[in-house]
Formats: sequence, C-alpha cells, structure tokens
Amino acid sequence: MPYSTFETEHRVRPDDIDMFQHVHNSKYFDYVLAARYEQMETCYGMAMEKFMERGFGWVVRTAHVEYKRALTMGDYFLVKTGIESINDKGCRVAFTITNKATKKVSCDGYFDYVMIDMASGRGVKVPDDVIEHYGI
Repeated sequence: MPYSTFETEHRVRPDDIDMFQHVHNSKYFDYVLAARYEQMETCYGMAMEKFMERGFGWVVRTAHVEYKRALTMGDYFLVKTGIESINDKGCRVAFTITNKATKKVSCDGYFDYVMIDMASGRGVKVPDDVIEHYGI
C-alpha cells in the first residue's frame, strides 16, 4: 500500500556545524525527528501529544542513514518523510534530506519505530485506529 509523503523546510544553524565546517552527522537525525514531529500534527492531524494522552510513545528501534553530500552553514534543506510500512508492531519511516538550492540529496534512510506504553516503557501493539489513521 502506498503511503503519503510530506516535506518540511529547515535551515542549517550555527550550532549544527562541526569542526569540519559541515553539519555534524548526528544533526541529520534531529532534522528528521523535528520534521516528523511537525508533520504528525500538521499533515496527519494526530500530534505526538495525542499519543501521550493515550499513554503511548514512539521510540526508535533502528536508524539507518546514508550520507551523500554535506550540508553547510545557512543551507536551506527539505526533509521529505513518509511511512513505508505500518503494522501492529510498529512502523518504518523513510526519509530524504535534499539541499533546496542544489536539489541534490544530502542523505536518505529510514527509522524503525516501536510503540511503547509510557508507564512501563515496554513495547505494545499499535492500536488499529492508529494504523488506519496513519495509512493516508
């Protein structure tokens, strides 16, 4: 089943830069997580806070990133994300980060998420209504 993808624009900030004068590799994770947080509310209509109200959270089980081209100070970039698969065990979110000016891919990859019970910290079954809601 094909799922929707969404795009969020960000800009490289001075505190994202490492000693080699490009974005530190760990910041790309932050970019994807920030985009997903925003997209959960604005694109899916179910913000992270709604999950928390139900006692649920999402945690990253696997993160895979392929770095292709560095972003540098002041670059504007687009973070495109979309659910690749979702089931009662969790979901895989694929992403691509593209330099807005050059239109070249900076990196791409995926995150595997598991839903947890916030009180116990243990994995739980993803409710059917969540699977249906995010299947847009």
